[in-house]
Amino acid sequence: MANTLSYRHRVITEADVDFIRRLIAEHPGASRWSLSRKLCEAWNWVQANGALRDMVCRGLMLMLHREGLIELPPVRRSVRNFLVERNEPAIVEVDQAPLATSLAELGPLEIRQVRRTPEEAMFNSLVQQHHYLGYAQPVGEHLKYMVHAGGRPIACVAWSSAPRHLGSRDRFIGWAPRARLANIRLLAYNTRFLILPWVRVPHLASHLLGLMARRLSADWQALYGHPIYFLETFVDPQRFRGTCYRAANWITLGVTTGRGKDAPTDAPNRSIKNVLGLPLAKDFRQRLCEVAAAA
Repeated sequence: MANTLSYRHRVITEADVDFIRRLIAEHPGASRWSLSRKLCEAWNWVQANGALRDMVCRGLMLMLHREGLIELPPVRRSVRNFLVERNEPAIVEVDQAPLATSLAELGPLEIRQVRRTPEEAMFNSLVQQHHYLGYAQPVGEHLKYMVHAGGRPIACVAWSSAPRHLGSRDRFIGWAPRARLANIRLLAYNTRFLILPWVRVPHLASHLLGLMARRLSADWQALYGHPIYFLETFVDPQRFRGTCYRAANWITLGVTTGRGKDAPTDAPNRSIKNVLGLPLAKDFRQRLCEVAAAA
């Protein structure tokens, strides 16, 4: 190959391309989907929970096909992209009677992880209706929580995979690029935090953040096969002060550059936000800066 190729930080060698060519030749009747799974199995390309990374592998094979380095079989069927075609969540009605009380009088809180449960539709609907950013379907690893008090939903909290590059966070952790690539999955990003607008309970937000910090890693481990050692979020200073995060011991790390990951220039193209983070382990830097030795 005249140029060095890489995909998702994996360098693609001539030997890799030759291997894929042989794999295709040895399975002349296989579909693109089947070939990507066979390649994942051959390379042991799996997620932390053991699931094959076949979508990533399919993207790699498509890139090589477009570069003219391999010849994939014809597409057998067109798969709809539901992330692109997704409709807004259907409206789910809930009790909107005003709830104004103290945290002590509110009573026990029930926090339920609702992703892949019947309650997920209610979560999506409430966030779409009442969060200023609306609902956006997360990509990658993510969890969704609903908080109930007295049988009523009062809050929604969503967490997802952290951005790969975030200067202020990366400097705070102090990890090298190789460690960041290996361990970015051990961070979670608070994408949505909504206390329903008819709920008025002082200190509820910081209390919920504290409860979330104590359970999130175990929940992530149960679903994805790895823990979480660091939490992060963005706060728009034009709208919020971030008081509840600071009251829950989150740390101000810096600010964003105001550029998206695909920004064509260094000029800001969106609002600059404060970056806040919360370590979940005393030795979080050691854990996040470790890189497993190559086999």
